[in-house]
Amino acid sequence: MLDRQMLAISKPLADSAARRLAGYGVTANQVTLVGFGFGLLAALLIALGHTGWAVAPLLINRLLDGLDGAVARTTTPSARGAFLDITLDFLFYAAVPLSFALQDPASNALAAAVLLAAFIGTGSSFLAFAIMAEKRHEKSTAYPSKSFYYLGGLTEGFETVLCFLAMCLWPGYFAGIAYAFAGLCLVTIITRIIAGWERFGRPPSASSIDLLRPVHKIHQHEGDDHQQIP
Repeated sequence: MLDRQMLAISKPLADSAARRLAGYGVTANQVTLVGFGFGLLAALLIALGHTGWAVAPLLINRLLDGLDGAVARTTTPSARGAFLDITLDFLFYAAVPLSFALQDPASNALAAAVLLAAFIGTGSSFLAFAIMAEKRHEKSTAYPSKSFYYLGGLTEGFETVLCFLAMCLWPGYFAGIAYAFAGLCLVTIITRIIAGWERFGRPPSASSIDLLRPVHKIHQHEGDDHQQIP
């Protein structure tokens, strides 16, 4: 819900940092992989019961996830980089609930399973929309510099990060937080299904896709000689 606003706020800083990194020869793929490593570290700390210590690597993971696309735009974007980015994003989003389940199976396993099912729903709905939109050659005017589309919703990347932070800071309330966020994800799933059903029931449009919220696009990364979840 707030991804577009947060992107607008962070873009100038991200672009500046990306130019510095690119100047040192750092590639977008490297940023993506290092960020994923921090995400796995956060998940490991959670599974071991050190949820407070997991906050820092979790935030670094999200920071680097914003930087890799900026580095790619500074150099040469590629479909391969975008594929790697979004795949690792989904794995990170799945790793956090799983880690809480491993930490305390008796208290957290069911809530983690419900949240993971909700994540499957939000992920599959926006990927299905993106595939159909691409097949119909439909473009959005909201993010003209990007190439991989996803449909916005109530629960996007920023809201998911806030959810994970709340879980780490108050692990005793994991189940309640997970169920509540899964409910919000359900709203996102329903609205995306409705949007896709209505959109793809009409002839393709060459102008834009602006249902519910603007359709966002996930950046592509740099070219094949080196290397975006919400």
